[in-house]
Amino acid sequence: MIDLDLIAGGKADEVAAAVAALDEAGRSAAFKALEAHVKRRSGAPWRGAAHTAVAVATVGTAPSAAAAARILRRRDFSPVPTTAAAVVATARARGITWLPDLAARLSNRADEDLWDGTWDFVAALLTATGAPAPPDDWFVLGWLLDVGYPRKDRLRSVPIAERLRADPFLDDIVPRLFTTDGAGERLLVWEVHGRPGGALALVEALAELASEGRLDRAVVLMATLSRLLRGTDRRPATRAYLALLTALAPAPAEVAGRAGDYLRLLSDAPAPVATAAQKSLRTVGDLDLDAVLESSRAVLRRPDKALVRAQLTWLEQLIRRHPDRRADIAAALTEALDHPAIELRERAAALLAKHAPAAAPAASPIPAAPPARGDDLPPPPPPVPAPPPITDPDELAEEVAAFCSGRPFSALLPMERILDGTVRLAAAGRPALAAALRPVLERHREGMGEHRWDPNCLCGAFTGVLQAAVDPHGQPAPRSGWAATLTAARRFLSLGEAAPDRRVSPPQRLLRARLAEIGLHLHAGTLPGDGLLSAPGWTSGALDTAVLIDRLAARAAHEPPDRESPGRDPWPWDLAQAMLRLPPGPDPAAAARAEALGTASGARLAAWLRGGGLPAPQWRVDVRPRPPQKHKYDHSHDGFPALRVEVTTSPAGSDGGDETFGLLGAPPPAFLPGRHGWPVLWPGVLPRHRGLVAAFALPATAAAADMDERGGGMILPLLAETEGDGGPALAIAVAYALAARHEPDRLAAVDALLLLAAGDAFDAETAGHHLGLLAAGGAVTVNRTIQPLRDAAAAGAPRTVFRLLAAALPALLAAEPPPRGTPDLLTLAAETAAAAADATAQIEGLRELAARKGSSRLVTEARRLAGALP
Repeated sequence: MIDLDLIAGGKADEVAAAVAALDEAGRSAAFKALEAHVKRRSGAPWRGAAHTAVAVATVGTAPSAAAAARILRRRDFSPVPTTAAAVVATARARGITWLPDLAARLSNRADEDLWDGTWDFVAALLTATGAPAPPDDWFVLGWLLDVGYPRKDRLRSVPIAERLRADPFLDDIVPRLFTTDGAGERLLVWEVHGRPGGALALVEALAELASEGRLDRAVVLMATLSRLLRGTDRRPATRAYLALLTALAPAPAEVAGRAGDYLRLLSDAPAPVATAAQKSLRTVGDLDLDAVLESSRAVLRRPDKALVRAQLTWLEQLIRRHPDRRADIAAALTEALDHPAIELRERAAALLAKHAPAAAPAASPIPAAPPARGDDLPPPPPPVPAPPPITDPDELAEEVAAFCSGRPFSALLPMERILDGTVRLAAAGRPALAAALRPVLERHREGMGEHRWDPNCLCGAFTGVLQAAVDPHGQPAPRSGWAATLTAARRFLSLGEAAPDRRVSPPQRLLRARLAEIGLHLHAGTLPGDGLLSAPGWTSGALDTAVLIDRLAARAAHEPPDRESPGRDPWPWDLAQAMLRLPPGPDPAAAARAEALGTASGARLAAWLRGGGLPAPQWRVDVRPRPPQKHKYDHSHDGFPALRVEVTTSPAGSDGGDETFGLLGAPPPAFLPGRHGWPVLWPGVLPRHRGLVAAFALPATAAAADMDERGGGMILPLLAETEGDGGPALAIAVAYALAARHEPDRLAAVDALLLLAAGDAFDAETAGHHLGLLAAGGAVTVNRTIQPLRDAAAAGAPRTVFRLLAAALPALLAAEPPPRGTPDLLTLAAETAAAAADATAQIEGLRELAARKGSSRLVTEARRLAGALP
């Protein structure tokens, strides 16, 4: 047997000696004891040299590679640099030959950590035995990481090409660089880790080896083209493979040999790849003209203006080179007559008029202006009733599993239904609820843990509520945390203290207080059998006043006349949320009915209804410049935009309700990045106050445009489906999202714009004014807004788009120089002015620009817009 204390103490040499002294039966018994010992200490990681000792003991006693892998594949095993040498020595002393098989089994571990030392361990085993690289993606990705950031410091100063020449896995790995998902991003691994040599050092080294014959150049070129033709890579990967193609610098003869692939790239690949393919093809003197023309028809329909412009120039050259094919080339040129960009339509028309008059259009290539018609949008969809409450434990378990398995907290309604169902079923009987819910919670325990770095996180509180429903007597820590949350909320509201963390917006504080309240009542067992008063009646989160009064009346009917039951008395935060979901404005009749209930909660609701609910906010719009750098090492300062628009609120007058729940007067945090998706919950918290929610969410929406965050625009379609005055915040949020970095956020802005315009609830002038102000100040990028606005106009909102552009253009035209993309906005304004019913706006600075001499695109498009206005 082996003394297990030697393993725990990291005595690898003594373990190796003990293993060598064992016979076959002794090794079998020792391995069984070792495996049992490892299982007993599961979750407690081995430390330092203990990794080497356990690996030596495993290889010295295991009957096969599969048995050894059962121990060495465990997550708590992380080899250290000395482990491989000790294992190889033990294997040789024992005379086993299955180390390559063991290495292959250890390498087959998708999506696991590449930094824990296992890759180096596997690579060392393979090198020592002369085995090839295993056929799995994990080893390829680990090789790329090791090449870009070698563990041995002495190798980091060695040129990367020199290291690759001596690499034992180079020939096995290189073909799989073009078939492994994720390899493209890691070809830029030196950029990720900031190593000297440049972001493309590895790519350029591969091209160097191909040029000198160390790698087969034809194979590398063919594999690079094939990978680019896949067209499914993310932008960093595409950039890497395109850089490799550029570094290979194919000769015209090589391009001609694969002209079909290059033409497919020209037609279908992303713009940078298509541009590179176009440049390479134009170096080839003798291409199949029919194939070029077929590809050209697809290219001329692409939105990439630089690519289309270059293709038009190429086609003009082909007309001169092949005068006998003038008619065929002219037929291809006619594809550009329908291009969205007016200047490209005009260029194509000019080429046809010059080289093929018979094929030229009889009139201007600019389509005839449609009759003035305003917007043509379908009416907004009607509200959708919320699904019925959950009344079965198995149904609740299914809802929880779906919630945790998908994108949790991506919408408020699923969470509300789960909370309501949990309260109902816990009041009805805990055993059945626990039996259904416990396996689901155990399965998703890790994925729903609290994120300590995110003060807005609800994961811990939400799962704590569900755990409290299953085991009301456990977990004292959540109970104390919930009590502290409610205490802080009460002090904030009653004493006017400052919010404990300004990064947490008022709607999120309300959600946290409600979760804490529900959790404490689940622990105490004081639960109403009819669920939560605040359960939404509509999918937007809204609740009808009559429904809430009926719920209060049903509870009052079960109350003893002389006292209030702690289980049925409405909870303060639950009632507060319910009141915030009611229609705003005074309702004397409903207030009288609530007062007639004769309960404290009825009186509270009656006062709320008489006062008109949440006071109407008074808006204040501020343009805040970038704050000064706090200290020398304030690296986040460089990511701040030049300026940021924020909206603050305060109660307007004193005729509103007495309660605001900290929702009015709270200053929004400025110059913070996105909130990791939490704002999408807030429209359901305040479904009748869309402008207030937009003000709270504005920092996250702005960050989607001026800090390139992802997801900040996702709240906008939800806000468009809610009710209430949008105020300036909603219009400004749409303006920011139209200039968002990521396409899903821009699409969300278009959806919201169309929904709001259909309901005559979009303030296009405010949106345009701030869009122009932000773009002129360099806070957002004009080019990003062009396609979303064009899509909105094409979808039936040309009048709204024109009003937005008319408000944005004065600031853009006054900037010196006007931002890139301004000519395209002028073009779109001219197109939408012809379709808008009230295109009578006088755009400051337009006439002066149109009167300038010259034929620059900016002046040309200004003249076009000036001519389109009455």
